[in-house]
Amino acid sequence: MIQLTEMIEEHAVPCAALLLRLTLSMLFIAHLYRKYFGMGYDVWFNGWIKAGYPAWTLYYTVAAEFAGAVLLLLGTYTRYVAVFALPVMIAVALQMAAQHGFWFSNGGAEFPLAWCVMLVALALLGDGAFALKVPPLPPIPWKRFVGGTSADD
Repeated sequence: MIQLTEMIEEHAVPCAALLLRLTLSMLFIAHLYRKYFGMGYDVWFNGWIKAGYPAWTLYYTVAAEFAGAVLLLLGTYTRYVAVFALPVMIAVALQMAAQHGFWFSNGGAEFPLAWCVMLVALALLGDGAFALKVPPLPPIPWKRFVGGTSADD
């Protein structure tokens, strides 16, 4: 049984993190595409400004989406990007819940909440397989430990 556990830790977890990382990256790319080539950035931006949102929140949203699209695709600073994008998705979930309730079929918070859980899971898992290795940033307060050593090193 120990061999199976070691195999899962060694192979399945990094592949799961890769799958989650690429899925989130593609979702961010899709949202950016819609903003810039679907409805148009000015329409999106001005619509939220007219709705009463401060401009800095919109800039933060775009920065989080670009970071999510590019850096998650490369597997660079994955934990930082997931934590950076999380407030945007929490705000979206709260807004959708307040306006439409929970169910996604009614335009509710179901999918944004699932996205929040995926970002938290990715922040806990780390880069995963096939990640671009870059110089580390200062440590974040949690690391996944396996058998007394960090699984991220």
